Amino acid sequence: MKHAPVLSHLPADLPDALLVGRVWRSDVNGPSVVVVRKGEVFDITAHAPTVSDLLDRDDVVAFAHSAQGESLGRAEALVEAALVGTDNVPVRLLAPCDVQAIKACGVTFAVSLLERVIEEQAGGNPAKADELRASLLKDIGADLSAIKPGSPEAEKLKQEFIARGAWSQYMEVGIGPYAEVFSKSQPMSAVGFGADVGLHPESKWNNPEPEIVLAVNSRAEVVGATLGNDVNLRDIEGRSALLLGKAKDNNASCGVGPFIRLFDERFTIDTVRNAELRLVIEGAEDGFRLDGESRMRQISRDPLDLVAQTSGAHHQYPDGFMLFLGTMFSPIKDRGAPGAGFTHKLGDRVSISSPSLGMLVNHVYLSDAVTPWTFGVRALYRNLAQRGLLN
Repeated sequence: MKHAPVLSHLPADLPDALLVGRVWRSDVNGPSVVVVRKGEVFDITAHAPTVSDLLDRDDVVAFAHSAQGESLGRAEALVEAALVGTDNVPVRLLAPCDVQAIKACGVTFAVSLLERVIEEQAGGNPAKADELRASLLKDIGADLSAIKPGSPEAEKLKQEFIARGAWSQYMEVGIGPYAEVFSKSQPMSAVGFGADVGLHPESKWNNPEPEIVLAVNSRAEVVGATLGNDVNLRDIEGRSALLLGKAKDNNASCGVGPFIRLFDERFTIDTVRNAELRLVIEGAEDGFRLDGESRMRQISRDPLDLVAQTSGAHHQYPDGFMLFLGTMFSPIKDRGAPGAGFTHKLGDRVSISSPSLGMLVNHVYLSDAVTPWTFGVRALYRNLAQRGLLN
């Protein structure tokens, strides 16, 4: 598989985009915080030892524009090195978040709500999906995208479904008053651009979930956004909602990157609200290709409402959080036997892109075979202390 031109992995307006990220520097054997200005990468760890510290500044945009730091070259060179996939480079891209909590919202698009209900009713068996899909489409008899979650109309529809014995826990979070918000991964566990993402070895029915991820500081202020791949195990979660943790939080199951783009006069929450994400899945051995999309205009809940449901008087995040906003994408294209639907094969390349954010590229393998996660929060602070960066 040939990869796209390097510049296509970065924002289309790169000279005007203010980006924040993290890199691994072999000369200090640890991570550094970087800003990208006019396409050039600067190490500003001396002024902001973590991305969480940087995003918590009142003057984050002005500071990111002006902070002095060592030039590490062009962003394109980092992307190229990550695509080649070698670890033996002086500077390597990491996920752009660090000590923030990693949260995710589910069932935020009515168009994908049906697929969640199918997972539940199929008990994780993909062979039942086609039959259930046809039956549910007939039973629902309503355009769920026209229903505002938590509205009187939603409550009326809920009572109709209950009367028919067709109500679902996924319907509850899809059109009920409260969004589904769960912990996707642990702080420091996300993998970045070019890295391998992992599937639990027991999963036989799974897919990527292309999403926009908001960067939120400790005051619950949204200060930027990036791209994410919430690796999704349909069979395991479909068996029981109580298996959500087993389905969602595994080694390398969370891809984020390539950079966080800070909100400014050119890139705002309205850009996010109108964003269109493209997904391309390319098989390494079978020549399979799937193109999909997720249009943020079709989200059922506003991104800022999802932030408010995640953090407030009921729950604080002193280190900030990254919030996956969900996706309208649920692949049903057969891959193999007719009616079997889509599932990953090892070696798949997953590319998630949006013009204002660039492209996140990952390759799919098993969670117990990809690089183990060993560098956590304690390792981060030990490394920063050794470098004299915690004063």
